[in-house]
Amino acid sequence: MEKRGRGGKPPSTAAPPQPPMTPRKERRPSMFEKEAYAQILRERLRESIHDVQYVEPPFDDSIADTGKEWKSALAKLKFANSYRMEPLKKFQAHSVETKVQQILKENLKDVKYDDKVFSHLSLELADRILLAVKEFGFHRYKFIIKVLFIQKTGQAINIASRWIWDIAWDTWVAAKHETETYVALALVFALYCE
Repeated sequence: MEKRGRGGKPPSTAAPPQPPMTPRKERRPSMFEKEAYAQILRERLRESIHDVQYVEPPFDDSIADTGKEWKSALAKLKFANSYRMEPLKKFQAHSVETKVQQILKENLKDVKYDDKVFSHLSLELADRILLAVKEFGFHRYKFIIKVLFIQKTGQAINIASRWIWDIAWDTWVAAKHETETYVALALVFALYCE
């Protein structure tokens, strides 16, 4: 005797249509299997490895576009992060201050105040101070140099700078050179770049 559903139709004996076969994904290996553990580690470490490359400068002088080739080669460099949180050599404010004071004294000993000359002289002094500070070899420090010339006309002046920095490694130095007609102030900000 056949069973009939509510609709009164007999159930079909043919198998229901199945969706087309799709390739099955392989089962993810368990980390507790010996061979699988090494494979999982390789997959995870593959994403975090960074190649450190070194590109030598071209030494052939006959190439006309040597500078362009060298700059394009530098743009492709990738360096691995060293995760260094403190400098190898801490910024020595006293020695930098004496060097900046010496540069100001040498370059401004016979200079009279002239606003047109000082606009160019301030940039030139900032470059000289930056080169002198870089010679100390404070690696991974970024330097900001400000050179200000203030004419003496009987006024008072306050100069302020505000920064967000790490008080353990970041610091600043001020050096002043004073004459009868002006005051030259050089500020050097040393910021450690982690």
